[in-house]
Amino acid sequence: MAIRLGDEAPNFTAETTEGTINFHEWLGGGWGILFSHPKDYTPVCTTELGTVAKITPEFKKRGVKVIAVSVDPLDSHKGWINDINETQKTTMNYPIIADPDKKVATLYDMIHPNALDNMTVRSVFIVGPD
Repeated sequence: MAIRLGDEAPNFTAETTEGTINFHEWLGGGWGILFSHPKDYTPVCTTELGTVAKITPEFKKRGVKVIAVSVDPLDSHKGWINDINETQKTTMNYPIIADPDKKVATLYDMIHPNALDNMTVRSVFIVGPD
């Protein structure tokens, strides 16, 4: 079921590169951006996540937390972070959710019905404090 503007963002608990989080608790009543990428170690995803790392301080100034998600496992994310840091000349400064069981991807309708189910479609959700 698609999430529509004004809907409550579904809550979940998940493993991330910065430990286990409960999404609503992690947001702490503030703003958040949840975005997905199709696959670790792909050139476009590497540049996208690197660029977000570079501008995350601007989000933080505005009280906005950033978090990424894909269906790749945690060990893949952790290795990929080194690649992002090196190739994009940055330091990853926000968590990446490991969603190999596709719970988060399913909650947020990130698996396209006519595409491979081993990757998420690019999606961005802006979550308000309300």
